[in-house]
Amino acid sequence: MRSRGARASAIGTAVLLGSVVLTACGGDSEPEAGKPAAAGESDGGRQQGTQAVRGAYDKTAEADTAKMTVKVRAAAEGKTVSSDGKGAIDFEDGESTMTVTAAGRTVEQRVVDQVLYQKVPGQKKDGKAWMKIDLRKVAEQQGADPGQIGDPAQSAAYAKAISDDDVRKAGSEKINGVDTVRYDVSVDVSRLPGGERLRDQVGPTLPMRLWLDDDGRIRRQQIDMTVKTPASAEPGAGGSSQQVKVSTVTEYTDFGTDVGAEAPPAGQVADVTGQVARQGQKQS
Repeated sequence: MRSRGARASAIGTAVLLGSVVLTACGGDSEPEAGKPAAAGESDGGRQQGTQAVRGAYDKTAEADTAKMTVKVRAAAEGKTVSSDGKGAIDFEDGESTMTVTAAGRTVEQRVVDQVLYQKVPGQKKDGKAWMKIDLRKVAEQQGADPGQIGDPAQSAAYAKAISDDDVRKAGSEKINGVDTVRYDVSVDVSRLPGGERLRDQVGPTLPMRLWLDDDGRIRRQQIDMTVKTPASAEPGAGGSSQQVKVSTVTEYTDFGTDVGAEAPPAGQVADVTGQVARQGQKQS
């Protein structure tokens, strides 16, 4: 039987996967039901839906910036881990500011020039309050493409991984007071960046839901998935892998808002990139 620590570690891995790989996806509960698509939806209607989904990333990025909220829920073996974040993002360069609340603590987080900075209340390293993780170096050490890290344009990969048969118009709903159309989408994982490795973890397809406003911009994006985590090396934890159900939701509002992401003063920053990369290699 796995220890409580092993379960928490596995869930933590899945939460990280859900929030990094699926940067604009989510859901902490079943969404409000929209009107079902017409049973006899035409080929033209499906094509229009596919075009709307494929164009949504570019149309959203045209707004330059937005406020965002991110909710991640992960559950395994009766234990649930949740995190809730809110902040703002620059779609052009991926810079962002966010506060993330999890396990009763609120973490301040910034991404500047593909470097992640985190400040956890009550935690310091070498007397410094901010932890620094160079996302490009972590990607390189784990065999990923550094260009995919922190690059909002990579979200467009989801659009390229769908066909007309993968998109269904599922009705209309209001999201934060804004009229939207919801689309249910099936994403071909093998066509995503790093798809071969991702397929081993989450399966061949990902069910995605998109809520688009009248301008074709994303107001909400959701994916619920089951992640296979590697077997824990912890003594007594057992050698079998785990399945963790992860649900992530991102919502965008206030397009054109000021982001103002700045790196903390260098004297207040401790670099933990190497430690994070080694932990990732152990979990691979």
